[in-house]
Amino acid sequence: MLTINLIRDQSSHVIERLRVKNFDATEIIDRVLELDRRRRELQTESDAIQARLNTLSREIGSMMKDGRKDDADEARRGIGTMKEQQRQLAETLEEVSSEMQNELIRLPNLPHELVAPGKSADDNVVIRSGGTVPDLDAGAAPHWDLIKKYDIIDFDLGIKITGAGFPVYKGQGARLQRALINFFLDEGGKAGYREIEPPIVVNEDSGFGTGQLPDKEGQMYHVGIDNLYLIPTAEVPITNIYRDVILDAADLPVRNIGYTPCFRREAGSWGAHVRGLNRLHQFDKVEIVQIAHPDRSYEALEEMVKHVESLLASLELPYRIIRLCGGDMSFTSAMTYDFEVWSAAQKRWLEVSSTSNFEAFQANRLKCRFREKGAKQTTLCHTLNGSALALPRIVAALLENNQTPEGIKIPAALVPYTGFGMIS
Repeated sequence: MLTINLIRDQSSHVIERLRVKNFDATEIIDRVLELDRRRRELQTESDAIQARLNTLSREIGSMMKDGRKDDADEARRGIGTMKEQQRQLAETLEEVSSEMQNELIRLPNLPHELVAPGKSADDNVVIRSGGTVPDLDAGAAPHWDLIKKYDIIDFDLGIKITGAGFPVYKGQGARLQRALINFFLDEGGKAGYREIEPPIVVNEDSGFGTGQLPDKEGQMYHVGIDNLYLIPTAEVPITNIYRDVILDAADLPVRNIGYTPCFRREAGSWGAHVRGLNRLHQFDKVEIVQIAHPDRSYEALEEMVKHVESLLASLELPYRIIRLCGGDMSFTSAMTYDFEVWSAAQKRWLEVSSTSNFEAFQANRLKCRFREKGAKQTTLCHTLNGSALALPRIVAALLENNQTPEGIKIPAALVPYTGFGMIS
């Protein structure tokens, strides 16, 4: 959520930058500024009444001491009237503040100055690429055929047990999943991330804190009887560890990593681009999260990007890193890098990670702050997160890119985790 101070001091800048996200904020900004003006007027009026109440209370004591009982009684009646006025002002102030809050949460985060304008993924910028695209035979099979051939993932069983988009991993397929999760967690630990195992259901406050609510509630599975939500990513519970927390500046950055299953309703189209593992309702993901000092959050973002890149290099997957344009960015992000891997059988790029800096946008919702040594005032932290990595499309690319007549070759970095070097 954007701060009212930013909107009050730089309203034209806010409107201009949000145009990069193809969002016209003019009407909302005008309404916020009007509500803010009204809110401050009400607060000033309430403060003036409180000051008068404090003065009258002192004067009543003097009146009684001087034997001026009638004057004291009159003053008490005046206090009663002013307290009623103050009560009414408080109700109006709460209504105005609530309305202003409702307008503020409609505004997306400002994109960083380096974020280019654009309307879709076609306008994104490729930053760099790595790895070697494999040269497969013309008859190379897509992963949805390979998983049937080697009996490692079963979509029909998932449909029987739950429904479409909930696959069952079997034998070497299950071992591969576990191997990837442990590999990603171990590599995160080596990079200085503390492992967290969070709940996979969250309350409304947590969903609001990281920006999933109210913006994305239709994409989340809702447990109605308890009013809880299945997490779409470990970002939500891990970042919410720091909701309503004041950190010491010396403790920044905070680096956490966690594995969770993730749940997304993913209502949408059907076809080859969402076939097999390309889009699921339940999938596994390892997430990295940082709480950073505002002066160093973009250093943290670059560090996270390099970490994700190192994972893809270790898996020997061809990849590219893309900086998203304004029109392809999320509601909450200030800057996002997407990672894509080449799927040799599908002959297209598959997104496997988004790594983002949210600056103070989430922290303002979370009230996640820090204090410099000796300072009285607190400052909003910057929050960042990234997939390191999401498993389904990684598995799809590994299966397709490494298929041989003898079976599917496992990258050397994973063999100590799988216990086998070939799926056959």
